[in-house]
Amino acid sequence: MSVTGVLANRRSALAAILEHPTIRALRRNPSAVAGGLVVATITVLAIVGPVLTPYDPNAQHLGNRLQGPSLAHPFGTDQLGRDVATRLLYGARITLGLAVLVTAVRLTIGVVVGLIAGYCGGWVDEALMRLVDVLLAFPGIVLALVVAGILGPSLTNLALALAVVGWTRYARVVRSSVLEMRERPFVQASRLTGAPRRRVLRRHVLPNVAGPVVVLATLDLGGVILAAAGLSFLGLGAQPPAPEWGTMLSTGRHHLREASWLVNAPGLAIVVAVLGTNLLGDGLRDALDPNDRTERSGREVSRRD
Repeated sequence: MSVTGVLANRRSALAAILEHPTIRALRRNPSAVAGGLVVATITVLAIVGPVLTPYDPNAQHLGNRLQGPSLAHPFGTDQLGRDVATRLLYGARITLGLAVLVTAVRLTIGVVVGLIAGYCGGWVDEALMRLVDVLLAFPGIVLALVVAGILGPSLTNLALALAVVGWTRYARVVRSSVLEMRERPFVQASRLTGAPRRRVLRRHVLPNVAGPVVVLATLDLGGVILAAAGLSFLGLGAQPPAPEWGTMLSTGRHHLREASWLVNAPGLAIVVAVLGTNLLGDGLRDALDPNDRTERSGREVSRRD
């Protein structure tokens, strides 16, 4: 195939993706667009951060300590003369990487438990849901605080603590969706043909419960960022000199009066990141909700008439 043909095929594939109903709904949603731009910008900055700054995030220059924002240091320097902007860029890698990892672990555990509970039913469903009820009886952040305190302060233990306490919501959402889906005619027909349970779950049930799970995972990213920053602020997460945003808040609070930028910069980064994920999650929820799409289509038809 010629280069022109390859390019034409790629353009047609891209056009088909852009015209997909879900993508079209996202493009028309200002919140989704704004959230997607924020998340994409932070992700790009986290990836290319070392290229954008000439400073080492942990190199100390005591002669430049607590300098205010300037052209050389857009967000000032900290108590050890380190460039705050550089530490924010490197910290984005830690914070976003931790949020994605914890959310992925939560999603995997929750989806597996929800699928098994909803599809198998009986005593299996009862046992798994009682375990979920026990975990939900404790406030998530308090349980994570206990687990992180027992395991000891480190980034790995923080990720484990947050992953252990957050999968229950996924399990409940997936279970309720599976209970509805397993009674659908196409699922019943597949079971009557003798298809194994694993194949029915993989080919018929799981794709149809993916929408709510994707929305929940996107919204959960912001919660994980906040929880990780909070536990790191308390000294149970990343330890100095790691440029994690919560740790930067913790060390900067001692110089709040004389150098407010040490708290303002990481605090603003956390707010923007959480706001971006929440806006994107809300947009995905609207785009993936069939009832909402039907209402929007009805309103558009009414306006045209």
